[in-house]
Amino acid sequence: MTVSNRLFAVSRFCLPTLAACAVATSGMAPVAAQAATLPDKTIVFCSEGSPAGFDTAQYTTSIEFSAGSYTVYNRLIEFVHGSTDIEPGLAEKWDVSPDGLTYTFHLRPGVKFQTTSFFKPTRDFNADDVVFTYQRMLDPEQPFRKAYAVPFPYFNDLGLAKNIAKIEKVDPYTVRFTLKEVDAPFLQQIAMPFASILSAEYADQLLKAGKASDINQYPVGTGPFIFRSYTKDDTIRFDGNPDYWKPGVVKVSKLIFAITVDPAVRLQKLKRGECQVMSYPRPADIPAVKTEASLAMPSQVGFNLGYIAYNTTKKPLDNVLVRRALDMSINKKAIIESVYQGAGQAATNPMPPTQWGYDKNLKDAPYDTEKAKALLKQAGYPDGFDLTLWAMPVQRPYNPNARLMAEMLQADWAKIGVKVKIGTYEWGEYIRRAHSGEHEAMLIGWTGDYGDPDNWLGVLLGCDAVNGSNFSKWCYKPYDDLIKKGRGTTDMAERTKAYTQAQEIFKDQVPFTPIAHSTVYQPISKNIEGFKIDPFGPTQFMNVGLK
Repeated sequence: MTVSNRLFAVSRFCLPTLAACAVATSGMAPVAAQAATLPDKTIVFCSEGSPAGFDTAQYTTSIEFSAGSYTVYNRLIEFVHGSTDIEPGLAEKWDVSPDGLTYTFHLRPGVKFQTTSFFKPTRDFNADDVVFTYQRMLDPEQPFRKAYAVPFPYFNDLGLAKNIAKIEKVDPYTVRFTLKEVDAPFLQQIAMPFASILSAEYADQLLKAGKASDINQYPVGTGPFIFRSYTKDDTIRFDGNPDYWKPGVVKVSKLIFAITVDPAVRLQKLKRGECQVMSYPRPADIPAVKTEASLAMPSQVGFNLGYIAYNTTKKPLDNVLVRRALDMSINKKAIIESVYQGAGQAATNPMPPTQWGYDKNLKDAPYDTEKAKALLKQAGYPDGFDLTLWAMPVQRPYNPNARLMAEMLQADWAKIGVKVKIGTYEWGEYIRRAHSGEHEAMLIGWTGDYGDPDNWLGVLLGCDAVNGSNFSKWCYKPYDDLIKKGRGTTDMAERTKAYTQAQEIFKDQVPFTPIAHSTVYQPISKNIEGFKIDPFGPTQFMNVGLK
């Protein structure tokens, strides 16, 4: 007997053995039989940065996810708009075998790939597209992957590259995944942006033309918006998709991303009506925005974490005594007051307190510069050392002012003899170099992707993720064994126990210093309707229209 999903929305905080979850029916509309007539309206989004590309399997930040995953693409399973629940996507139902190792997805018929100036599909979405999408990430010898060799950090960070034994096309509308070991959050993982389904037909066209890399600059999917053009550091233009398989979701004919790095300029554009939605206001501007008659300011507690990653493969940061000294010499209270200005709370753990499995008993080491000096002396650095600290060039929900934070850390660490040089790069380059491990210490952060402790403890700190989002490059077997134990069982008590022990090891070894969890504020025009803050960070325009 298998456990089936029959058009259910399932809480992403429950177990993927669906019988253990509380489920509620979610009536999904049938695929549209003909193209819809879209309202002749345009939404302009003042976004904070340029995406490195649109092939979201190779990225880990919300800039790419906003511009690619949630505009152009869909996934087998989707997160409910503005929610942490999952619902059917390109798979209209699925079955899970009793042993939790086989997932059979029954695909939605009649879904059309987008027609663009550079690709005209000859068939609807089917199993070939699912197999191509995943085999490309799974098989190093897959032809398209060999032609366009890029990393797949999320796929590897989550352990899927090692755990997926095979992917089979059962028939044109059925695909079967076989895992080597139980992966408790598997369904939630494949609802993430990296798992966006690509067109195998388009990939074949690019491969034959010798232009495989174009998949990163000219995206084609089944999603609510069709890519039209991209001018780096300026504009991304999309058209509403009249053939979108969810009727009524696309409420405008045009969507424009006006890339505006300066938050003060973004706000001025919003006030003047040049855009209707903007990303990430400065904390100091929030009170004034709330008084603007033409604007609204939805907000919610952020499912996020800002932190300082120490590259544990480089001296002297490979020494736990040095990391402890840096950690306890940070005036976290002052940073939160100055950088977050009332919109943040101190972070202690490697995940937020709203995440199940959070260990409430963990405490920060006391702020103590004298003890920190003693630890440095014990580690063999009585006179301190030189350190390069990278500060992010963009504003993120988990860090509204990285440069100011870096300067405050520079002053804090100078008190224990650590001389800090602050550096940065353009955002795409910043992430690329960090994945390669070029940094010593860096400011970075995370917004949760699928509501499971593994998303924090595994993706940010596991051995599988050292070439991906584990920017500390920390691979510690006692810790990693606990992460794998938590991932490999569906027993909630056992998972919680494993993750609690892992957090205790984290606090002892200090691969990174948690700084803060922030509140997310989203300024929008009062003419906007249907907008919801995405708990995972990206900005989405499904169901969003203009009055």
